[in-house]
Amino acid sequence: MRLSHIKLAGFKTFADPAVIPVSNNLVGVVGPNGCGKSNVIDAIRWVLGESKASALRGESMQDVIFNGSVNRKPVGRTSVELVFDNSLGKAGGKWSDYAEISIKRVLLRDGDSTYYINNIHVRRRDVADVFLGTGIGSRGYAIIEQGMISRIIEAKPEELRAFLEEAAGVSKYRERRRETELRLRDTRGNLSRIDDICQELEKQLQHLEEQAEVAGKFKDMQGKLSVAHNLLWLARKQEAATQRLRREKEVQRLGLELEAETSCLRETEKRLEEGRVKHYSASDSLHEGQGELYTANAEVARIEQQMQHLRENQQRIEQQIAVAKNQIKHHKEQMESSTESLDQWRRELEKAGLDFEGSKEKSSVENEKLPQTEIIFHSWQEKLREIQRRLLLTDQARQLEESHRTHAEKSLQLLKSRRKNLLEEQEKLPQHDDSELSRLQEGIAGAMGELESKQNSLTKTEEELLKTEGIKREVTQEVKVLEQQLNKMEARSSALERLQNRLEDNDGLSKWLAKYKLDALPRLWQNIEVDKGWENALESVLRERLNSSSLERLEVVQDWIEDSPPGKWTLFETKVPTERQLKDKMLHGKENWKSLEWYLTCENVGIKSVLKEWLKGIFVVESIQDGLLQRAKLAPGEMLVTREGHFFTQRSLTYYAPDSQLHGVLARQREITQIKNDSEKLGDSLAKQKSRLVSVEEDCNKHGALISQLRLDNEKLQHHHHDLQMQALKLTQLAEQSGQRGNQILVELAGIKQQIDVEDSQKNSAEEKLIEYQDQVLVLQESVEKEKEEERAAEQALNDQRNIVQDAVKAMQEAEFHEKTCQSKIVEIEKAILSFDENFLKLRTSLEELESEQDSFDESALSIQLQEWLALREQRELFLGTARSTLEDAARELQEMEKDRIASEQKLSPLRELISQARLKEQEAQIVENQFDEKLKEVEANEEELLQVLGKTRPSRIQSNIDQLNADIDSLGAVNLAALEELEASQERKIYLDSQFKDLQEAVETLENAIRRIDRETRERLLETFEKVNGHLDEMFPAIFGGGKAKLILSGEEILDSGVEINAQPPGKKNSSIKLLSGGEKALTALALVFSLFKLNPAPFCLLDEVDAPLDEGNTERFCDLLRKMSAQTQCIFISHNKITMELGQQLIGVTMQEQGVSRIVAVDIEEAVKFSKVEEAG
Repeated sequence: MRLSHIKLAGFKTFADPAVIPVSNNLVGVVGPNGCGKSNVIDAIRWVLGESKASALRGESMQDVIFNGSVNRKPVGRTSVELVFDNSLGKAGGKWSDYAEISIKRVLLRDGDSTYYINNIHVRRRDVADVFLGTGIGSRGYAIIEQGMISRIIEAKPEELRAFLEEAAGVSKYRERRRETELRLRDTRGNLSRIDDICQELEKQLQHLEEQAEVAGKFKDMQGKLSVAHNLLWLARKQEAATQRLRREKEVQRLGLELEAETSCLRETEKRLEEGRVKHYSASDSLHEGQGELYTANAEVARIEQQMQHLRENQQRIEQQIAVAKNQIKHHKEQMESSTESLDQWRRELEKAGLDFEGSKEKSSVENEKLPQTEIIFHSWQEKLREIQRRLLLTDQARQLEESHRTHAEKSLQLLKSRRKNLLEEQEKLPQHDDSELSRLQEGIAGAMGELESKQNSLTKTEEELLKTEGIKREVTQEVKVLEQQLNKMEARSSALERLQNRLEDNDGLSKWLAKYKLDALPRLWQNIEVDKGWENALESVLRERLNSSSLERLEVVQDWIEDSPPGKWTLFETKVPTERQLKDKMLHGKENWKSLEWYLTCENVGIKSVLKEWLKGIFVVESIQDGLLQRAKLAPGEMLVTREGHFFTQRSLTYYAPDSQLHGVLARQREITQIKNDSEKLGDSLAKQKSRLVSVEEDCNKHGALISQLRLDNEKLQHHHHDLQMQALKLTQLAEQSGQRGNQILVELAGIKQQIDVEDSQKNSAEEKLIEYQDQVLVLQESVEKEKEEERAAEQALNDQRNIVQDAVKAMQEAEFHEKTCQSKIVEIEKAILSFDENFLKLRTSLEELESEQDSFDESALSIQLQEWLALREQRELFLGTARSTLEDAARELQEMEKDRIASEQKLSPLRELISQARLKEQEAQIVENQFDEKLKEVEANEEELLQVLGKTRPSRIQSNIDQLNADIDSLGAVNLAALEELEASQERKIYLDSQFKDLQEAVETLENAIRRIDRETRERLLETFEKVNGHLDEMFPAIFGGGKAKLILSGEEILDSGVEINAQPPGKKNSSIKLLSGGEKALTALALVFSLFKLNPAPFCLLDEVDAPLDEGNTERFCDLLRKMSAQTQCIFISHNKITMELGQQLIGVTMQEQGVSRIVAVDIEEAVKFSKVEEAG
């Protein structure tokens, strides 16, 4: 996979889109300082996923977007695209099948950054995965920027190891390990959460079990309550049925009473109906008389209204006749006026027609003249343009020759100035001095010898220092071990003493002892020792007496005889009894039996006498079996005790068990004593080792001071030797440069002479052509002025003719408009005259109709009809009075019968009300009965079984049972009825979580195994790579330096965590630190390391940014040779100002900044240029 194109747009100084073709294996990027060469390297780092702005020489990532210049505005986005040729299919992952791979990154001003591979939107990680293990990336060694050479040399061991990991191709393992650790952390988090959930679930299960128990009681009570409710409902149903039957009988009795009253009411209604018929008949007669009277009144009113309407119509027609006569008069006047106006407009129409014809003829004549005038004008225009074009070409040629002459003059001045400078430089060239060079070489040899002597002394002293430091480390380690042992003993002793001091667990007793100042008295266990293994036996016999205190005289207890201690406590006096007293109290011992006192050691004679008294008759046996065999020999008051503390009398066995704070006090006290003895021995050993350590440290300091002095002397000698070498080198280079420069000056002077001759001939030729062109320009300028005058005259004639044509057309249009106006007026007046005729005829017809209607009006017939209807109305008023009196009599009779009917109805209403109430109560009882029956059916109760249970139990007693059950249920408190289901679900969830917990534990184990496997593979590959890189470095370093050696050294035992250091020794030097190398040596060492990494794992391409800057010519040539060899496997793109390195490039890419702040690309293929030049020379 190799790089074929780089596309930039809006990246830093590349404001315009630019394409950089990378078609060869050795590509050089050249240009002046500050033109943007390094921005090409930054662009490649950026598109490959660089996320640190400081690595791109910026403060924020938006700094990579073109921010504008003096003449340009800032842009809103930047994009960089790398196009790779993958025809060999060496790309990793899913992109290996593509013949060409395009990687693109786009950044907007708002910070939105996107990545694309073959125009497919991807993540930054996907881009990094393509180049994992290839040396290309943020930690890779394939991109060497400015200053990175020194950073490689001065890098920390851990940073240098990153290059080794990238060369080993274990970066993908690192990524896999990081992902595995993340998954492991998530799995452990899930495991912890599931553990917390399980613990919480166990608490819930306990709570749910309690709730389930309450829910079970609740269900039992609910069952009893349900049976009680069923019994209550059955009792209520029976009561409702009895009530319903009683109400049915009451309804039947009230129904018979209602029927009797209803028959009486029907008789009354019959008589009332007959009276109503008479009343209706009288009322009809009255209504009929009223209708006839209303008819007569209506006719009288109608006739009177017709007579009034007739009079009003007669007045209206008279008014209309007067209006019609006035309109006829007005129409006659308008008719006469319109006729006169029509004659006037017809005369105007004839005049307008004559004007239009004249204007039309004039316009036609003038239009025929216009084309000829335009042709003349255009011909003058063409002539003028042709002369102006010739003038422009001639003037351009004159300006070109002027620039040629100016350029030739400037070139002559520069060449003469250059020749003068070269002559002055030739005179000032220094002369070679061989004696000075010989003196310097002798000084170099002397300094070298003295330096080797000092170096040998330094080596011996360092070896002695190493031995002394080894002894120091051993002694220091022994001191640390002894101090640790002593600290452990002191800590153990302090802990045991604290336990011994905390034997009193009775606060009251402690306060009592403090009250009488007895707490400071020594205790018995502090003054005795017992053989190992017999501690329990002594504790079993003495018990709390082990913690007893000693007094001079027991009579002291009289001071607190009224204030006894609040706990068990023993006091004894240390007064030694006389020998006679002892003999009187001694016991005759048994043969071969040992007393417990025999295993005790006590220095205090008084205490020893007390112990003899307390242990009198106490013998020891090894085991319970021995005790059982020998107990018969015991006298009264004697005992046998075993090691475990079990003791025998002649007839009893008492087992011992520790039951107080005193247990172990003797063993602890013996251990404390032993620890103190051991501590004293360790203290003596520690003091001896510390004194030895002080002596060894003094030796180390002496050797260190001597080494520092020797190193200081070495450094001074090295600087002196280096200064002498540099002076000799400068003299040698000065002589070589002086000779080379002298030859170059001679060659340049010869070339300048030839160039001066060429420039003189060019200047003379340009001056001759310039004079010729100036004459031609003057002639053409005069012709242009003449042609302009002719063109202006033709233009004026054309404008005049156009004005005449426009005036003629305007006059013709006005005449035509006036003619049309006359025609429209004539038509309008003719229509008005026709309208006047039609209106006049209509008015005459209307007037005649109105006059005939006026003659037809007559009121005599209407007056006769009015008199007849007035007489008829009087007769009908008399008939109406008679009918009214008859109707009033019938109404009185009907009112009396209505009163009788109302009285009967009033009797019926209470009966109906009683029946309704009885029926409602019956329905109520029926509803209650049905309700309880439905409730019993809802619960599917067996009424027969309930009847047997119910018996003669009263509902009130059942209700009291229900109340009691409800009270018991309420006493249960809040009941979770879903507790049983929740308990079952929680138990199932607990089983599921337990299985999940087990699966997660297995997953954690699997992930930990995967991490161990990744670490093992990484370790193997790193070790293999370390050995190979060391081998390549061992070959590459002498090739670059012409000798010497260099190697990589691990700074730790574990390669996964240790760093890597470079140890380099150029030929003739024994540097102990790489920082003592010169700048050029550091650069060559770093290049040797980088090329060794490339030799092991060649990256697809290598970017080198001015890495040859600190190298001289000889080292630059070596660098170029290595770069040429490396280009056989890796595509190399380098930035350089060195001519030797530039000559190496098969393709040169020039970066220029013609416009301030904006970079541009100029690419040159050297091979193609050489072929082209050969073709030109052959042609």
